[in-house]
Amino acid sequence: MGGPALRRRAILRTRMYRSASMSHEHVDVLIVGAGISGIGAAWHLQHLCPGRSWAILEGRGDLGGTWDLFRYPGIRSDSDMYTLGYSFRPWTDAKAIADGPSIMRYLRATAAESGIDAQIRYRHFVRAARFDSAAARWEVEVEIRDESGAALEEKTITCGFLQMCTGYYNYAEGHMPAFPGADAYAGTLVHPQHWPEDLDYSGKRVVVIGSGATAVTLVPEMAKDAAHVTMLQRSPTYVVARPDEDGIANWLRARLPAKVAYGLTRWKNILMGQFFYWRSRKSPEKVKEFILDQVRPRLGADYVAEHFTPRYDPWDQRMCLVPNGDLFDAIENQRASVVTDTIDTFTPEGIRLTGGETLEADIVVAATGLKLQFLSDIALSVDGVPVDIREAHIYKGMMMSGVPNMAWSMGYTNASWTLKCDLTCAYVCRLLDHMEKTGTVIATPQTGSEDPGDEPMMDLTSGYVQRAMALFPKQGTHAPWKLYQNYTRDLLMLRFGAVEDGVMNFTQASAAVGEGAEPSASGAAMDRAA
Repeated sequence: MGGPALRRRAILRTRMYRSASMSHEHVDVLIVGAGISGIGAAWHLQHLCPGRSWAILEGRGDLGGTWDLFRYPGIRSDSDMYTLGYSFRPWTDAKAIADGPSIMRYLRATAAESGIDAQIRYRHFVRAARFDSAAARWEVEVEIRDESGAALEEKTITCGFLQMCTGYYNYAEGHMPAFPGADAYAGTLVHPQHWPEDLDYSGKRVVVIGSGATAVTLVPEMAKDAAHVTMLQRSPTYVVARPDEDGIANWLRARLPAKVAYGLTRWKNILMGQFFYWRSRKSPEKVKEFILDQVRPRLGADYVAEHFTPRYDPWDQRMCLVPNGDLFDAIENQRASVVTDTIDTFTPEGIRLTGGETLEADIVVAATGLKLQFLSDIALSVDGVPVDIREAHIYKGMMMSGVPNMAWSMGYTNASWTLKCDLTCAYVCRLLDHMEKTGTVIATPQTGSEDPGDEPMMDLTSGYVQRAMALFPKQGTHAPWKLYQNYTRDLLMLRFGAVEDGVMNFTQASAAVGEGAEPSASGAAMDRAA
């Protein structure tokens, strides 16, 4: 489905609206964010809803999202690329655990070969979005900025459906604790989210604060050139070694068509991941011992007891993946070490710990986590009433109660991000097609008289999650309001479940689309409403 002719018509249609009014245009679907989720959303619209017009707004100067933002040494995926990759485009590199540049090449190729890159508008920042029920459309306030971040122009874009693909953290800043004495430190203090291009750590003493995915990536990579790297952690994390190449996947790819081999490997990894998660929740002590048993022969029982034995159960927080056990190699070779303690204060020379030890450091890397942010903190309103996101409930993990014609892409906490995003994007296309077939133009999840329940959107105990959950929507205790973090269950619900489920409320618009926001030729349902 789709094809060059349909893509050209969609592009020409969007350009027609733009030339008619430079400050006000209309598309059927507006995607916000050109990262892995936004590119996936565009592909699904292009192939499953080929007659609709769409555009992507991206606040940064390039596509890629996370994979363009983070530039720290060794940046890589912490999920295998057979599940982090798209369902529709095989990952064909030998390495299953890929580095950031390889992932960027994959995303660029995906966008280019489908013509998606031609419809990305860079440095377009969405400030607010207002839904007008009478016109059945979103009015989106956009600020266009130059390379320095200065505002050049403001405009309004209207759309029938708004698809948010902005991720779930603040791109402008990571979480940086107020370290006591940091002002007195004479060395270099950096956060991985804003890695200096000219930072030279060759022969330097480095301390990496943190024990999450970023820290376990940085330590072995920096240890290749630094004099020594110390990972300073407040408490241990589960760290699992895994080969960076999938032997079964490479064997299949050598013998089968790429798409067949990719599909088989993808399902193998999905089912293995689901089984491991299920086992972790059912028998946490056994899984804990299994994980620790893999590390003890390499680092010794005492070292593992002190530095690699968490106080929580497996999957209470995300696990850390180290390809080929590179972190353990660096520790065995004495290029790196782990210290488990808390910070008393920074000193001019480094960091003094609560236990009394001082870690001398030329460079300190604060791998202290993300600052979570829901939908980029865009101001939302429906018919003039501001949306209080904290009081809303999530619907099927992709929409909010009381908020019409808007979905977002958000991945799993216990599996690859893209698995859930693929399902979400396909479901949005199902929803749009259903609305066109039934002559409806507004789709709103409604709790009605039902009590969905009240639980945090994410149940991880990680600090970066706990700091932000009060600002996120809530989940319920049962479907369709509950996040089950289960791909197979979501597949059945989103791909095969009924669109009209008694919870989604479908309505007609009460008035025509306003002048200056001409609906597309494909918007049959919108035309009927007019």
